Amino acid sequence: TQDLGLPWATVHRIISQLTKADYLRRDPETKRYEIGPALWFAGATYMANHRVLRAAMPYLHKAEQIEGIAVQLAERVRRQAVAIYSAQPYATEIAKAQYGYHFPLHCGSKGRVLLAFEAPEFIEQYLRGPLEKLTEITITDPDVLRQDLQKIRQCGYSVTIADVQPFTGSIAAPIRDASGRVVSSLCFIARKTLLQNDRRRDELLEHLLHAAHLASMDLGWRLASG
Repeated sequence: TQDLGLPWATVHRIISQLTKADYLRRDPETKRYEIGPALWFAGATYMANHRVLRAAMPYLHKAEQIEGIAVQLAERVRRQAVAIYSAQPYATEIAKAQYGYHFPLHCGSKGRVLLAFEAPEFIEQYLRGPLEKLTEITITDPDVLRQDLQKIRQCGYSVTIADVQPFTGSIAAPIRDASGRVVSSLCFIARKTLLQNDRRRDELLEHLLHAAHLASMDLGWRLASG
C-alpha cells in the first residue's frame, strides 16, 4: 500500500472487487492472491489474435527441431522483455525459458534487441532508470550499454552469455512489420558452452537470422523499407 500511495481499506476494496470479478483469486493454502481466470481469458484472447505470433509460428516450429536450444518470441512491455511464446525439447531443460518469463530489457539478447531499436528518447530514459544486475556479468553501465546497442543496430542481432543466468546464453534478432518497425525479437537460448563454440554459434545465428527475416517478410517488411 505504501508503494501505491493508497490506504489499506481502499486496496482491500479493490482486491475484493477484482476477486469477485474473477480477475484475481486467493490460494486457500498460501492465502496469496494470483491471476484469476478472467485475466487468463483476456490474455488468451490477446494471444489468439497476435499477428506477429501468427506470422512467426511456422518458423518457430521449424527452429524447435534444432537440438539444444529453447526458442522464444518476445515483445516489450514497458521496461521488460516478455516471452509471448517459448518451446524447448524436454531434454534441453533450460530454466526460466518458459512462456511468460520476463526480464529487464538490458538483460539478455532478446531484450537488448528490443531496446536497441526503440526511439532514442526511450533508450535514454531507460538507461537513466534503475539497471538491475541479474548475474555478476550483467552490464549495468549506461555507456557500455549504449555501445552494445549501437553494435546491435549495425549487425542486426545480439549475443549475450551468462548475463541472465550463469550457465546459459542467447542470441536474438529483430522481427519487423511492414513499416520497418521492430515489433518483436526472435531468440534462441542455450547452454553457454554451446554458444561459446564458434561453429555451433554461427550455425544457430544463420538459422535465427533466416527465420526472423522470413517472419518479417510475412508481416509485409521488405529490405528497402528497413
